[in-house]
Amino acid sequence: MARINESKFGETSFQKLLGHNKDVMDGWTKLGEVLEKNGKPSSQLKEQVRRTLAQSNGCEYCKAKGKPEPHLFNEKMSIAVGFTEVFAKQKGDISDATFNVLKDSDVEISELCAFITFTTASQYFGAILALEPALEGV
Repeated sequence: MARINESKFGETSFQKLLGHNKDVMDGWTKLGEVLEKNGKPSSQLKEQVRRTLAQSNGCEYCKAKGKPEPHLFNEKMSIAVGFTEVFAKQKGDISDATFNVLKDSDVEISELCAFITFTTASQYFGAILALEPALEGV
């Protein structure tokens, strides 16, 4: 059970915890939709990054959605997941050498880093509030 009661706003358990301030929930949800869609890094790559972060960010709700699936990785995905693992372990303190492993365009790097940090914030929110996997499915 989460540490606070769900609000009446939102569709998912996560949104209902944010829904105590509807403007925050709406903005957070909209940004999440923008970042999760297929962009310069593909939505498949982003999902593997999300799964990687979930293993270290402490949100049981997020972990329940699955672990990374290395059998699906291509070279680009492997690099992004490796970068994400370093980010998670270093808490954002990324060396130039590690950063330079990303060989993508500035557009791709910016979007990937925005996705990583937004997802981390979302997962920390879930962890702080002890959000558990939803019974209706994850």
